[in-house]
Amino acid sequence: MAWRRRRNSSVAQKVFVLQTLMVGAVVVMAFALAYAGARYGQVNTARERSIAVAQAVANSPSVLRALRTNDPARAIQPYAEQVRMDTRADFVVVMALDRTRYSHPTPAMIGRDFIGDLGGAPRGKVFTQEYTGTLGPSMRAVVPVYDGGRVIALVSSGITLDRIDARLRAQLPAIGAAAAGILIAGFAGAWLIMRRLRRQTHGLGEREITRMYEYYDAVLHAVREGLLLVDRDRNVQLVNDEGARLLGLDRDVAGTPIAELDLPATLTEAVMSDSSTVDELHVADDYVLLVNQAPAYWEGQHVGWVVTVRDHTELQAVAGELDAVRGMAESMRSQNHEAANRLHTVVSLIELGRADEAISFATEELELAQALTDRVVSAVDDPVLAALLLGKSAQAAERGIDFDIRDDSAVGTLCVESRDLVTVLGNLVDNAIDAAAGSESRRVAVRVVGDSEHLVLTVEDSGPGLASEDARRIFERGWSTKRASGPGGRGLGLALVGQVARKYGGTVEVGTAALGGASFTVRIPAEAG
Repeated sequence: MAWRRRRNSSVAQKVFVLQTLMVGAVVVMAFALAYAGARYGQVNTARERSIAVAQAVANSPSVLRALRTNDPARAIQPYAEQVRMDTRADFVVVMALDRTRYSHPTPAMIGRDFIGDLGGAPRGKVFTQEYTGTLGPSMRAVVPVYDGGRVIALVSSGITLDRIDARLRAQLPAIGAAAAGILIAGFAGAWLIMRRLRRQTHGLGEREITRMYEYYDAVLHAVREGLLLVDRDRNVQLVNDEGARLLGLDRDVAGTPIAELDLPATLTEAVMSDSSTVDELHVADDYVLLVNQAPAYWEGQHVGWVVTVRDHTELQAVAGELDAVRGMAESMRSQNHEAANRLHTVVSLIELGRADEAISFATEELELAQALTDRVVSAVDDPVLAALLLGKSAQAAERGIDFDIRDDSAVGTLCVESRDLVTVLGNLVDNAIDAAAGSESRRVAVRVVGDSEHLVLTVEDSGPGLASEDARRIFERGWSTKRASGPGGRGLGLALVGQVARKYGGTVEVGTAALGGASFTVRIPAEAG
């Protein structure tokens, strides 16, 4: 598409950049925190070492003896320098309470005043601070020297911050290596996520995805054709409003396997198959559905199936009525030929001078036809039903089948729509005529009774009947004893009969007729109207 070529970057690429920046920021923050933590640890270690060295010197007997002499610096300076070198401290200073130094790493500083705070050390407390002295910034500790329970001098020991930073810099390669490892791992993880996201989004950008969603969602809600998207595992991924209505589904069925949906068995079987479907009719509880199924591909890869569903109920009903009208037209054309033959016979009899026989022949045929019409009209008030019965009677007569309307047939006001009645009775009679055509007696009987409780339609034939195992399957779409013809195939008529019966809360009973063939009885409660 043109808009795909114009995009700057895909969602996957932008997510990769954001994740990389985030990982980099986290690694930098972690490195800074690790450095700060390491320096804090080094400073604390330096503080503890300074206190330990200062206390060791303050408790030394040699220092006490030297402090009692007239020149303490002579004995204290060598001792303090030895301790400083042994403990790797930067300075060890012993001083009088008036700050006069008795020792210092720089001998010229001996005798001068100690620079810095003493805190509570002159009062017997340990004092530490970070201070810039003659050797530069350092972490120092000041402790008292006791003699007989009295503070007589002070000892200060410290480590310069330069040495602390030098030790910290020695740890930086390890910290940096850990940070680099984390950065590389984060980069690799972001790259893998980008690849997977790019496959799932097909390399589209966020604007393209948003536009596709908005347009496709609007189209899915607007079209008057049901749409069902199924993935390769036969799980529902999407169903639009019309599809949910026609199939009787909830809108939140995404992720549900097709086999777990309450769909007609034949439709479930069709969707579960790997074959494409073109204009295949299926009968649901309330609708006759025209179903098409085709595989869906993206960049050459099979991603699932697209199933479209259209409401064919009204068209199928009209087609049934059209078939009935067509049958009646064929019957009328046949009767026209038959009437012409009879008229020629009457004329010939008159020409032969046999007028009485001509009148008798003409009135006999007229009386038979009128008797059937009167019988149907007197039994059935509904004109559509009466016309259907007369048409089927003529159709049966044309095929040499005895069409019998039972004497107890009587129908007043119908509790079903005329269109539905044509569907039920027309299909049952057509099947009965086809079945009786191959029998010896060639008979079809129809009984239509409507009272205050039920409308009962019974159609019997003298055909071969139905096996018990077939009786359980006859109302399934596609079941038929006849060879398929036409795009819709066979096996739809009885499925429509069952649908109409369910629509009005009625039942269909299948049994063996007194004529020897099959018997179908449809019972519809009167309150259904």
